[in-house]
Amino acid sequence: MNTSSLFQAIAALVRTIPASLLFGAGLWASSLSAQTLIKVNEATDGNGRYAIQMVHLALSKIDTQYKLQIDSSTVTQARNIDDVATGRMDLLWAATNQDMEDKLLPIRIPLYKGLLGHRIFIINPATQAKFDRVKTFDDLKSFTFGQGTTWADSDILASNGLKVVRANKYQSLFHMVDGGRFDAFPRGVQEPWQELETNSNLPLAVEKRIMLVYRMPFYLFTGKKNTKLAADLELGLNRAIADGSFDRIFFSDPMVKAVLEKAHLEERLVFNLQNPTLPKETPVGRPELWLDINELRQPTAPTQSSAPAAAN
Repeated sequence: MNTSSLFQAIAALVRTIPASLLFGAGLWASSLSAQTLIKVNEATDGNGRYAIQMVHLALSKIDTQYKLQIDSSTVTQARNIDDVATGRMDLLWAATNQDMEDKLLPIRIPLYKGLLGHRIFIINPATQAKFDRVKTFDDLKSFTFGQGTTWADSDILASNGLKVVRANKYQSLFHMVDGGRFDAFPRGVQEPWQELETNSNLPLAVEKRIMLVYRMPFYLFTGKKNTKLAADLELGLNRAIADGSFDRIFFSDPMVKAVLEKAHLEERLVFNLQNPTLPKETPVGRPELWLDINELRQPTAPTQSSAPAAAN
């Protein structure tokens, strides 16, 4: 059979295949492509680099092959949530609350081991003297605190009796605390030093004395229908926890190292807050997922007096 006859035979065979099967094959190929591509906005909120690193770690532990497609467009968190909920994007990271879990599908592995619920403040350094006079939680109620409009922390602080000023744009909060629109911008203990470096054009500082503590998991979220991706990421993260690679990345992260070096946790006045927004499904019964803040404190060096005396 010559080449021309062969092509004619193939064409005749294709014509005998029902159009519905050809269409279905096209849909299957398209669906396969959509399942293996993860569309994500890097949402430059200070946590994007670390969250994407944990996504890569989870994907390295599973058999399904995924590829991240990262969009660097500037969007609000509210827009990012809507994009994931409607399927325009596949994944985001955020602190959880019941409203978030009603809208999206949470992967209940706290990426920061609960560290995000330990909050210290970015302030205008001129206000440090006012914070130095704080002795009780009632004293703290005279201050105002800036937070994102949709952030879970906003409702937690308000429900504990603190005055909250809300802003839609993350970047605006740095300019607002600098300009005195509120007294302090609470951040997870691992966040502020990198943020101050990013915003080095503003004369901001980390408050020296006070820490708020509440249960605050920081999760990956997918859309409600994106169950395969959610299950794969959860499986990968659990495998990383089991083999120790999750903790290795956590403790070697520059932001976490900054906590060890700069936060002076043992010297801070701690106020424990309730988190009424914490969903009942939060895995508080899995101790391997959470960090005891005491584990972050640097070990005490042995005193010189414990060393043997030198021979004369």
